[in-house]
Amino acid sequence: MKPDLLLMGPMFPPTQKVLEASYTVHKVWEAPDRDAFLASVADRITAVASTGGKGIDDATMGKLPKLKVISHFGVGVDSVDVDAVRRRGLALTNTPDVLTEDVADVALMLMLAAIRRVPQGDRYVREGKWLKGPMPLTRSLQDGKTVGIIGLGRIGKAIAKRCEAFNLKVAYQGRNKQAGVSYPYYADPLALAKDVDIIVVAAPGGAETRGMVSRAVMEALGPDGTIVNIARGSLIDEAAMIECLRDGKLGAAGLDVFDKEPAVPEALLALDNVVVQPHVGSATHPTRTAMGQLVIDNLAAHFAGKPLVTPHQ
Repeated sequence: MKPDLLLMGPMFPPTQKVLEASYTVHKVWEAPDRDAFLASVADRITAVASTGGKGIDDATMGKLPKLKVISHFGVGVDSVDVDAVRRRGLALTNTPDVLTEDVADVALMLMLAAIRRVPQGDRYVREGKWLKGPMPLTRSLQDGKTVGIIGLGRIGKAIAKRCEAFNLKVAYQGRNKQAGVSYPYYADPLALAKDVDIIVVAAPGGAETRGMVSRAVMEALGPDGTIVNIARGSLIDEAAMIECLRDGKLGAAGLDVFDKEPAVPEALLALDNVVVQPHVGSATHPTRTAMGQLVIDNLAAHFAGKPLVTPHQ
């Protein structure tokens, strides 16, 4: 008899296919009456699989008295009530490392696209404007710029490595100064913004970091400054960013994430100094497959009574 698994939302299809072959999968999002559905399966559920878009809150955990483990598809766990997980003594796994390189690539892609105006150049050619004369010059990465990385974790370090390859100086901000890291450290995002030309946001999402890239931070970065965000939209004061970009107080932005995605403010899309992507940092076939395999492996370890593969730190 297959073990029971509660699935909070649709998952990467190949991963979900494996889960459905291995377990009796109960799909929360398809239930017309969520509370009644949870009550009907509560006595059989020891494991939950969640995603960035469909996490699990304290109230839901409270309705699953036998719950032991949450296997989360994603490195960020801001859609999971982590405090409740700890308080209830549950195990939480995520999918670190396997998406680091792809997400770091997207950070540099957005940085280059925003500063060298790649989408604008593409439109310039397609609209026949090149026939009438050359496109205006852009700014450069090769003029002594410094990149300030907010959140120097696995992804932040991979971004820093790429920045060095582009002859950029690197500084970082985080909760603590890291041993063995030679980049200049700033305890405060505002202090960092005053000393750098580009900010890359790579910190975890959640209530603790909401709005940490404030209007003051963006104004300190200045009219020639660029913001790149591959973390979570919640880290930036989105309304203030729109105003700063519109009013010339911030130079450009390259954004893969948004506060209420997939809904992106029309006022942001109307700006010509913004490059946007639909949250594609980890959206490659190899990376999503590897992320899914970690979800599968963590659940298999739980049901086999073995140590979890990637417990959330």
